[in-house]
Amino acid sequence: MRKPPKAHKLPVQQLIILSICRFAEPIAFTSVFPYLPEMIESFNVPKDEVSKWAGIASAVFSLSQAATGIAWGRASDRFGRKPVILCAMFCVMSTSLLFGFCKSLTWAIIARALTGASNGNVGIMRTAVAELVPYKELQPRAFSIMPLVWTIGSIFGPGFGGALANPAVKYPKIFGNSWLFRTYPFALPNIVAASFFVVGLTIGFLFLKESLDIKRNRRDYGRIIGKLLLRPFKPKKPRAAKWQDVEEQSSSLLKHSLGSSSVSMEDDIDVRAEPKPIRLAPPSYREVFSYQSNLNLLTYSLLALHSVAYDQLLPIFMHYTPQTDRSSNPNVQLPFKFTGGFGIDSDRIGLLFTLYGIVGMFIQFLIFPPLTRRYGVLPSLKVVTAVFPLVYILTPFTALFPTPLTQQIAMFAVMLVKCWAVIFAFPCTTILLTNSAVSMRVLGTLNGVATSISAIGRAAGPAIAGWTFSIGVSKGYVILPWWTLAGFALLGAITPWWLIEMEGFGGGNDSEDEEEEEEILEDDNEQVSSRPVDIGHSPLAEHVEDDEFAIDEDAPLSSQRLSKTLSNGGRSIRLPLRRMSSPIGQRENIGPGGSYRLSNGLGQTRSGFGTGGTPYD
Repeated sequence: MRKPPKAHKLPVQQLIILSICRFAEPIAFTSVFPYLPEMIESFNVPKDEVSKWAGIASAVFSLSQAATGIAWGRASDRFGRKPVILCAMFCVMSTSLLFGFCKSLTWAIIARALTGASNGNVGIMRTAVAELVPYKELQPRAFSIMPLVWTIGSIFGPGFGGALANPAVKYPKIFGNSWLFRTYPFALPNIVAASFFVVGLTIGFLFLKESLDIKRNRRDYGRIIGKLLLRPFKPKKPRAAKWQDVEEQSSSLLKHSLGSSSVSMEDDIDVRAEPKPIRLAPPSYREVFSYQSNLNLLTYSLLALHSVAYDQLLPIFMHYTPQTDRSSNPNVQLPFKFTGGFGIDSDRIGLLFTLYGIVGMFIQFLIFPPLTRRYGVLPSLKVVTAVFPLVYILTPFTALFPTPLTQQIAMFAVMLVKCWAVIFAFPCTTILLTNSAVSMRVLGTLNGVATSISAIGRAAGPAIAGWTFSIGVSKGYVILPWWTLAGFALLGAITPWWLIEMEGFGGGNDSEDEEEEEEILEDDNEQVSSRPVDIGHSPLAEHVEDDEFAIDEDAPLSSQRLSKTLSNGGRSIRLPLRRMSSPIGQRENIGPGGSYRLSNGLGQTRSGFGTGGTPYD
């Protein structure tokens, strides 16, 4: 009798493994920012051109990511999530090391372009989370984990990147005599970042499960090695004596029944059989670009454009020279025509952004999941997208406060509102985009498209903001770039009203039963013997209480397996049986209601009833 469905649970172990794999990328990405201007200067670039080339380096990264995002997504749909995730991690690690050892501006730009082209994991890992957690009630917490990992990595990355750059000069007692770090002063931060990739690659290879449905059952040598490594640390389960007797009897029965015959029962019944891989054509673009998916992609691209542009423009605004003569300046016409910023240094700006990131971590993990579960993903998205235009409109007016302290307090308050909005907006958009896919097989490609589009937004947004900031300052209207971003945010606030919150892929599957069955199939030494079992002889039949063959109707038709329920002291074990490809064990008849008759080719037959009458050919 089938157990009642249990409450769905988060696959905590797999999400932790994915987080470890993910953590290296924000470390490598953000560790570059503190020393990038110094590195460009070391290539004999004039100081007045450093900011231009730093912007170019950032732009080529995003544009290269946009060019390859779809290809990474389609590769994961074809070859599986795990191999593509590991491949992308290795590529990012290699290109990051190349960047650290660059000695010319040309090679530095090429290395950043290659790193961007390799950075396809953001969409693939999002897809893996969606496949591991298809249940809507668990999605808010699951989809908040990867952004949280990125936030934590973004806090630590700039810290050690700035501290470890040019170590021969900063730490002469330790690295002063090192030829390596005197010749390549920016290699050490990238070597440290590579060590995080090595840890992630190792953990992923040994313990990460394949989440793509059509690739889940293939043999994973990495996980086999991982289980062997963990076996000494696992407590051994006591083996029931009665079940040992069953194994010994089945082995002797096999020898007795075969005798001198050259026919092997392994062709008929094999508890270790693996299904043949299913080859499917890659999803077409018509499947990927459904109406709801297109609306979600538009919302996501606009969000990436104005949100990233705001974060990159804000330090420039806060560092810009304040305007002190507004009351007597004829060119100042409040409340709209004015200019100037805060005039604060990089240390204070860094402190504000550090506090911004810390608060964001708490909002991401403690506030976002319960609120979205209570009010819904789509309503939450509609609210926060309406907040962005207001935040952008108010931002330039913080410079009108009378003292530097009040300016910074007002600015930090506005930053917190924006932090709350962006932390809700990105995961909500991701959940809606995931659930809008017409099937799981297009999810990798769809997230690849989202990665490409968001990369274009991250490249275009800062360029637009920088250009309008220059024009606005020259004309006396510092509000121009912020109100331009507010216009894009307003467009992004309109599109969610046409979105529909789709059901997703959770369905009614009992995940606990699936995990229990997988454990039985993978436990090759403690529960199930790999020797073939002869079900047609009476000694073994004494231990069989349920004489029904059943076909698992929850599994796809292509992967249905004939199973036998054996009882051992009240414990039931399902043994999947391979398709009968020889005369031994052929089905002689399928009758009404799924009745069957099996012959073992030795003059003995078995009869019974299946479940649902599904013929097994």
